[in-house]
Amino acid sequence: MNSIRRVPSRVKTKMTETNLGAERDHFDKKQLSSISKAINSNEAPVKEKHARRIILGTYREKGAFTFWSYALGIPLSSNAIVSWKFCHVLHKVLRDGHHNSLQDCMRHHGNIVEMGQLWGNLHDRHGQLVALYCKLLCTKMEFHMKHSEIRPNLEVTDEVLERVAGTDVNNVFQLTVKVFDYLDAELRLAETVIRQLNTSIAISTTTSGQCRLSPLIQVIQDCSHLYHFTVKLLFKLHACLPADTLQGHRDRFHDQFHSLKTFFNKARDMQYFKRLIQIPKLPESPPNFLHAASLAKHARPVVVIPSEDEPEQQEDDDDDDDDPEPLINVSDVTMPSMMVPQQFDKFDQTFGPSNDKDIQIENLQQDLGKLRADLERVKGEAQRYITQLKSQINSLETELEEQRVQKQRALVENEQLRMELEATRRRNAEHEIVQATFGEAETRVQATEQRYTKLKEKHTELVSSHAELLRKSADTVKILSATHQNQEEVERTKQQLAFEVDRIKLDADMKLEEQKFEMKKLKRDFEEKRAEVEHVKGTLQRTEKVGEQLTSSMLALQVEKERLMRSASEKEAELSSLSQAAQLQQSSLQQERDRSTRELGELQGKLQEKSRREVQLQQKLLEEQFSLLQGTVSEAEYIIQDAVAKLDDPLHIRCTSSPDYLVSRAEATLGSIDKVKKGHSDYLTNMGDAGGLLRALTNFSHLAADTIINGSATAHLAPTDHADRLTENCRGCATQSLQFLKDLKSKASLQRADPASIRIVVEKIMKLGEELRPKGMDVRQDELGDLVDKEMAATSAAIEKAVSRIDEMMNQARMDTSGVKLEVNERILYSCTDLMKAIHLLVLTSTDLQKEIVEGGRGAATIKEFYARNSRWTEGLISASKAVGWGATQMVESADKVVLHTGKYEELIVCSHEIAASTAQLVASSKVKADRNSTKLTALQQASRHVNEMAANVVASTKTGQEHLEDKDTMDFSGMSLIKLKMEEMESQVKVLELENQLGNERLRLGELRKKHYNIAGVPAADLPEGNGLDPLLAPVAPSSPKSSKPSVMRKPDLAQKPNLTPKNMFR
Repeated sequence: MNSIRRVPSRVKTKMTETNLGAERDHFDKKQLSSISKAINSNEAPVKEKHARRIILGTYREKGAFTFWSYALGIPLSSNAIVSWKFCHVLHKVLRDGHHNSLQDCMRHHGNIVEMGQLWGNLHDRHGQLVALYCKLLCTKMEFHMKHSEIRPNLEVTDEVLERVAGTDVNNVFQLTVKVFDYLDAELRLAETVIRQLNTSIAISTTTSGQCRLSPLIQVIQDCSHLYHFTVKLLFKLHACLPADTLQGHRDRFHDQFHSLKTFFNKARDMQYFKRLIQIPKLPESPPNFLHAASLAKHARPVVVIPSEDEPEQQEDDDDDDDDPEPLINVSDVTMPSMMVPQQFDKFDQTFGPSNDKDIQIENLQQDLGKLRADLERVKGEAQRYITQLKSQINSLETELEEQRVQKQRALVENEQLRMELEATRRRNAEHEIVQATFGEAETRVQATEQRYTKLKEKHTELVSSHAELLRKSADTVKILSATHQNQEEVERTKQQLAFEVDRIKLDADMKLEEQKFEMKKLKRDFEEKRAEVEHVKGTLQRTEKVGEQLTSSMLALQVEKERLMRSASEKEAELSSLSQAAQLQQSSLQQERDRSTRELGELQGKLQEKSRREVQLQQKLLEEQFSLLQGTVSEAEYIIQDAVAKLDDPLHIRCTSSPDYLVSRAEATLGSIDKVKKGHSDYLTNMGDAGGLLRALTNFSHLAADTIINGSATAHLAPTDHADRLTENCRGCATQSLQFLKDLKSKASLQRADPASIRIVVEKIMKLGEELRPKGMDVRQDELGDLVDKEMAATSAAIEKAVSRIDEMMNQARMDTSGVKLEVNERILYSCTDLMKAIHLLVLTSTDLQKEIVEGGRGAATIKEFYARNSRWTEGLISASKAVGWGATQMVESADKVVLHTGKYEELIVCSHEIAASTAQLVASSKVKADRNSTKLTALQQASRHVNEMAANVVASTKTGQEHLEDKDTMDFSGMSLIKLKMEEMESQVKVLELENQLGNERLRLGELRKKHYNIAGVPAADLPEGNGLDPLLAPVAPSSPKSSKPSVMRKPDLAQKPNLTPKNMFR
């Protein structure tokens, strides 16, 4: 060893470079071998040791550069099995490889997407699996690149998850959606694999079945963590957002929960997974996110992978290059045995042979063996430490779960305490109710005291009557000592009186009414006894005569007297004891009455204070409600005053509105007036609640201002009389509204405030709007939609009928005419046929554009509702379609007359102009509501231009035919004299003047016809141009001299067009 240490540094550097290069070559060779053996076309699962070497290679080079450098050369697009196993190995690298592997894999994200699209387009069972696996890997990489704190193996604590989610509810919401998508991709792949395989044991134990099932181990590991993430995030979301907002999240979680539970149950039943992975069991029902305490019942599902060491010795027999890659880099202290001879040969070449070579080799080999033994020992200790750390981690996680459970228990206890507090509050409320009933008890106590006083008075009367009876009894004994019979009667009387006294004393504390009855009874007995005593006195007077006879019986009576005296004394003792008991009871009742009086006084004080506070609060509430009412009224006054100010604003003169919209605003204002009236009456009934009146006033102010503004805008287009009345009523509406609001602001005038005057003015405005409505608006709104379809269909039918009629006319002309006339007729009919075809194409294009407009603008409404809501546009469309159909029919009739030589060519020209104008109206009606960028609108415009060209062709062919058929005489004036020429010139001037006069009359007639037509159609006369609808440049002007040039009046006037709205009789 000392000789090695004395080697020069230059030689050491060369040896180190050689060792590093050899080690790198050996590493590359191992990686290439492992990648080629793991990713091949054999339909068998990827061996765990090959995948482990690839993963260790990522830790050695701190990335996946070498893996991708070799993986890019694999023909992934040629075989689905190769692509499937490549996705499996890439999934392992992402989960268990170095953390830099994610960045290296993300650089090849496009390659993975292209591979998935390629296999997804092929109808192959493995290809569909590869497409789903590629989508899962892309989702996994994108998720972990965005959330780098969550490792690709998803093994993070709840604290890290809380930190990633943050406190912003929007971030938590987005993170939950991403986790949902992540879990969907995992479950979609698992469900597809299980669906393609038979779940029997025979399939799951074959190599082809295991090739498809082996990636599901990583899927199970990912799903267990993702399920826990979703539960935690959803509980956090439900703590921040209302339950209705998260209904979609709960539905999606329930679907994923049932899919995941089905997947775990099916995988748990497969023989293949029983020895490789321990799959957790999910609860029977998903967590209840609406109850926060349910989080305590949630347990994090833990997937356990049994730590089984593969018997690599069997693989070493098959391939000597399959040595496992060491976890610790020992290249600095050991060298491969295969490189030792080469190194010593170089040493010998440099320094020559050495005698100590064998000894050094043996020493190095011994050191190498020791180092290998130390390395194995370090590996064992490291594995043991890893096992211990894992067990500690598990125990810590268990303690953490226990702490969470205790936390949730504390939350539950807190909830229980809160419920107990609410129950205590309810009991306090009940106690207040009991205190309220205490007053009633007090009244009952007073009644009892009154009854006790009456009983006491009765008792006193009984005692006095008893004493008096005793005295009378003693006197009676003295008087009746001579008479034994009378003495016995007196004894019976005493006993009866004593019995009655005792019975009255016993019943005195129990029933007052009985005592009263007994008292009355005693009084009656006393009266009877008094009568008896009087009777006895009379008897004594009679018995004095026989006194001597009764002397012998005096001794017996004396004994009996003594006995009666003893019994009387006993009765008196009992009576005194009863009196003492009554006094004790009276004292206890007095104490109870005093205590009740004190409590009653305290309760009455609290009640008075509470009543005083309630009165103050009620007064404050009334003042606040009235102040709110005043503020609302002030705002409403400002809104209406602003609307009135716009009536005199010069800029508002340019604003216009339709009578229909004015009527709708007036109707809404009438409805708001009813609500204001109801709210006013409710407020007068209960002035503590002004909410209804405030809402009604707000709505009324806006609607009234809208009615005033739109009334003024409508007046700008109305005739002078209607405009003045409408403007005056708008100002009257504002005046009445401000007066009503002024009455509401004062408490004195609040009672008499009445919006009836406003209703009258608004009804006048609505009536004027009804008068200004077009006269053709009497069609039912629900019939407009059907009428549009009927008119468009009728127009198409009329055009088709016209085309067939023209064909018949052409056949008839060929049979009846020949030569120049046949040529002229054919040219005219051909041009008419082309025009009809162009019009038919225009109608079809307009129908398509109309459907597009309806579908784009109706929203949630029906087609009929859309037509009814846009009634003016609908009626214009109906008018245009009617005009097109009418023009086509008139053209056919004119052409028929021209062919039969019973009509004029000018009629055909006029019909052509009429059709061109009607089609232009149809295009304009469709263009109003069409999208400017619509392709169908462009097609409609092209069809319109084509119609104009065909109409021009009809006019040209008609004029050409007319010129060919009319015989024009050559003007030869050579034989005329001067006088003759002057006479002819005067006759020509006379004819010109007659024709000019006739032309002027016809123009006047045309103007009157147009005016009448527009009046019927609903257009105000003020909107018509001056001169009866004629251009001022076309007004008749008399020529200055007979030889002047052709005046402008000789030019052909513009033809009248069909109006936008149809008369009323055309709808019936």
